[in-house]
Amino acid sequence: MLAAIPSPSTGVYHLGPLTLHMYGVMLLLAIAGAIWLTGRRWVAWGGDWDLIYRMAVWGVIAGIVGARIYHLITSWNQDPAIHDHWYGPFAVWEGGLGVWGGIPLGVAAGAWVVRRSGNSVRLMMDAVAPGLLLAQGIGRWGNYFNQELYGKPTSLPWGLKIDAVPGRTFHPTFLYEFIWDILGVLFLLWVDRRYRLKRPALFALYVAVYTAFRTFEETLRIDPSNHFLGMRINFWVSLLLFIASVAFFCWWQFRRPERAGPERRPRPVAKGPKMAVPRGRVR
Repeated sequence: MLAAIPSPSTGVYHLGPLTLHMYGVMLLLAIAGAIWLTGRRWVAWGGDWDLIYRMAVWGVIAGIVGARIYHLITSWNQDPAIHDHWYGPFAVWEGGLGVWGGIPLGVAAGAWVVRRSGNSVRLMMDAVAPGLLLAQGIGRWGNYFNQELYGKPTSLPWGLKIDAVPGRTFHPTFLYEFIWDILGVLFLLWVDRRYRLKRPALFALYVAVYTAFRTFEETLRIDPSNHFLGMRINFWVSLLLFIASVAFFCWWQFRRPERAGPERRPRPVAKGPKMAVPRGRVR
């Protein structure tokens, strides 16, 4: 058993003329992971990589913008880094991205690209769902390098050391969420292979899986935040999204009447192997 988890002494490394901000590096790895997993699923269903790349470009740009806007709105008075420099509001490499703003705007931009291509937005939402959860898990390591968003003090053997608070250890919430997200990815992939889903039921399940743990995580975190009824704002956002996603999944998958119609597939690729038929009906 570990006595404690050490934190890196710095989140910035210099390689000759290059300066690497590990928060940004982890963000890039998260994006790459999401593209890889989504692309493999989409191609297995008969789609092509070109659409994944085009969707990723616009989705990532919109997602980062949305995530930063959410952070600025909800943490303007709590995050001093925003006011340290004139470029503070734009300094995403110093941390400060709110998933609640990033996912909706990124998904909306990706859906716009998919719709213009003539493909099924609902089918793509289910293709991308496990990839988004994978990206969120990888991205949490950026918080580790920035020594931010940790939890309450703890004496557990895996407590996290923080340089600014010597002699104490804290819940490594980044590690908790990473483990949960990876298990969630495996769960979503298993459900999609095991059951016949009405698209985009898997996306709703992804939201439920993520927010189930995030609601608990918000009770551990001690970073500055606005509160409502004694709880952090993000606790309430996560709880409401969990309830909404579970309700939508149950209604869409089990209660919504089945409609007759052809199975939707990705548009054929000009060259390549014969298309596979995706699971689930999309209307």
